Amino acid sequence: MNLEIMRRIKFCAGHRLHQHGGKCEFFHGHNYIADFFVTSNDVDSVGRLIDFAELKSRFKGWLDENWDHGFILNEADENGLHAIKMVEPCKYYELPYNPTAENMARYLLEVVCPKLLRDTDVTATRVVIWETGESFAEAKLSSATSQATPVASGSVQAG
Repeated sequence: MNLEIMRRIKFCAGHRLHQHGGKCEFFHGHNYIADFFVTSNDVDSVGRLIDFAELKSRFKGWLDENWDHGFILNEADENGLHAIKMVEPCKYYELPYNPTAENMARYLLEVVCPKLLRDTDVTATRVVIWETGESFAEAKLSSATSQATPVASGSVQAG
């Protein structure tokens, strides 16, 4: 039997969408919600896949250190990176692509979750990023390819 649990983490961050052409090309921010879904076939002696507090510590710890109250920018956004580096102190994180909700969910699922869960018996299978109360994006592992794929959407480095 496959069991799944979810841990929700809230964080605030700024971003802009490089070469968007619309209002999201301006610096702005969101009160994000990240839902992390993890799965396993086995429970521990207490009956848990993993303690919810352990998931909170790992996921919130990473988000607090890297994205919370910082700016998330595309590594190709030279102008945006130049601008944010002029602010002291500054906190920013470079993604290899635009920081859309879809790409943020994909990055968390493909890059961050495997590192954070490496020494556990659970696997992250889905990450949902709520950009607003009405808009979200979801990345989930495809059973056929075991690759993270954005499937739905709406809408640090210390310097």
